[in-house]
Amino acid sequence: MDIFDKPLFIYEMANNHQGSVEHGKRIIRELRRVSEPYQNRFHFAVKFQYRNLDTFIHPAYQGRDDIKNVKRFQETRLDKEQFAELLKEVRENGFYAICTPFDELSVDLIMEHDYDVIKIASCSFTDWCLLEKIARQGKPVIASGAGSSFENVEKVVHFFLNRGIDFSLMHCVAEYPVAAGSLQMNQIDFYKRHFENVRIGFSTHEAPDNLEPVKIAVAKGACIFEKHVGVPTDVIALNGYSANPEQVAGWLSAAAEAFDMCGVTGRRYEPSAKEKADLAALQRGIFAKRDIKPGERIGLDDVYLAFPCIQGQVLADELSKYKLLTNGTEEVKANEPLMLDHTIIVDHYGNYRNCVNQVMEMLRKSNVIIPVNSTCELSHHYGIERYPETGVAMINCINREYCKKILVVLPGQSHPKHLHKQKEETFTVLYGELETDCDGKVSKVHPGESMVVERGVNHSFRSETGCVFEEISTTHYKDDSYYEEDDFVFPRKTEIYFTKEMLNEM
Repeated sequence: MDIFDKPLFIYEMANNHQGSVEHGKRIIRELRRVSEPYQNRFHFAVKFQYRNLDTFIHPAYQGRDDIKNVKRFQETRLDKEQFAELLKEVRENGFYAICTPFDELSVDLIMEHDYDVIKIASCSFTDWCLLEKIARQGKPVIASGAGSSFENVEKVVHFFLNRGIDFSLMHCVAEYPVAAGSLQMNQIDFYKRHFENVRIGFSTHEAPDNLEPVKIAVAKGACIFEKHVGVPTDVIALNGYSANPEQVAGWLSAAAEAFDMCGVTGRRYEPSAKEKADLAALQRGIFAKRDIKPGERIGLDDVYLAFPCIQGQVLADELSKYKLLTNGTEEVKANEPLMLDHTIIVDHYGNYRNCVNQVMEMLRKSNVIIPVNSTCELSHHYGIERYPETGVAMINCINREYCKKILVVLPGQSHPKHLHKQKEETFTVLYGELETDCDGKVSKVHPGESMVVERGVNHSFRSETGCVFEEISTTHYKDDSYYEEDDFVFPRKTEIYFTKEMLNEM
């Protein structure tokens, strides 16, 4: 199982084992107890810290008790066999194992003990000799970058990514404990924006009874959470940022609640049956304006919308330009509701989207610039499902006393014969080849070439290769296209809006 395929909660033991293997085992077992309710939702890991104290501490400072951390490290010393015993307890209790090395010899011991992940502490974040040693091991790495400049954070992230290391970055504030006003939780957003392919986590040092930060971290998208843990006794008191087992239980409960509130990620949520029913009760329903016969197509002129609707009725959201409604086998009388079980609804949105994608691809190939705020009409004379063979995309740029359009013909697509009584137009090919038929005279128009279509001239066009051409004309009138054929669908055009994002992608 992948350690990162669920939210990962890391229990940082640090020196809270107090130099006692038995006390360390007790902490692990207590952590197991409070973690069990969440085994199906989260992954859990216990983390140790390795220091080779004989070389890590300068010879002149060995044995000193006037320097807090030197004294602390020496008093809680465990040898490698003792750590191996604690590691065995971690494995037997079903936890992943993570370790933070503070020197190169400790990296060797981590590899000897075969930990799952190597963690880099904030104080070692730019210890390049140590980072080089860690990177050569090839294990997944989690790093906390408290106090580092963004320039250094970028360097460390790229250092590991460029070496193919599975890397995760933790937001952390290295104050012990950190006050609520200093948590800088927006750094999680900052990291996620700048490092899209890196897991972002939250390493926490706030007071253990403050459960708000973990909720905020969950809401901001963190997926790894680290907290210092320990077990107090009559002679052992925990520091201000280490959580006892019951506080850990509260921390996990708060995180689980936050995940529940945040819901699904990476996709649109599925509404519940109750939500659908509650919304439907507030929507308008579709009612017949006139008697609608069995098998008859239903258009906007045939129906009206009114509140309230009844259960099983066709609702207003079905009256989309992308959907075709046909009455079923029973007649619907005027003012009666259209019912879902008697109405055939065909959704062509996917067909429209596919056609628009093909048009956009032609425009990208042609490098033709489309004016911002242009609209596009898809002419689909025999229906959108037959658009790739018969139709054209007409991009309307301007229509005054003069008119400019850009037309896109897909490869193998043709446009039926028609004429204009009021409009004269000139075609100039910008990309591809256009084959035209003007009153029986067939011509091929190549890039840079133009042709004039005078008023009253029957003309059609097609393209084998696909073509983008410019149409400059007198004023365009909607009712000024007269076709030889009259068996087209209605409506035979659908207006599509080009968004700024679509045009910027070209």
